[in-house]
Amino acid sequence: VQLQASGGGSVQAGGSLRLSCAAPGTILSVFVSNDMGWYRQAPGKQRELVAVITSSGNTNYADSVKGRFTISRNNNKRAVSLQMNSLKPNDTAVYYCHTKRGLTPYWGQGTLVTVSS
Repeated sequence: VQLQASGGGSVQAGGSLRLSCAAPGTILSVFVSNDMGWYRQAPGKQRELVAVITSSGNTNYADSVKGRFTISRNNNKRAVSLQMNSLKPNDTAVYYCHTKRGLTPYWGQGTLVTVSS
């Protein structure tokens, strides 16, 4: 599974960014059956789950981003997005999209989000 992430950048606190992750080579029937998620890793910290959207469209968020971030998926485009609003400096991290097939995890290449105060 190849995951291609995009949309990172630099923004001031309070701003917004939208991350996208595409899985262009994935068969539709496989994509729709997979949960998709976003993780992030800040400098010196462990990678942490930010948000996940299940194959049925249910979502779950880390407490630190609830009410500010929204994950969505477009199965026809084999894509998942993360809308990030009211960004804070501690949202600064490399963001990775993720999926899993069976027990095997797959990661996108990571996209850097920098939020300045």
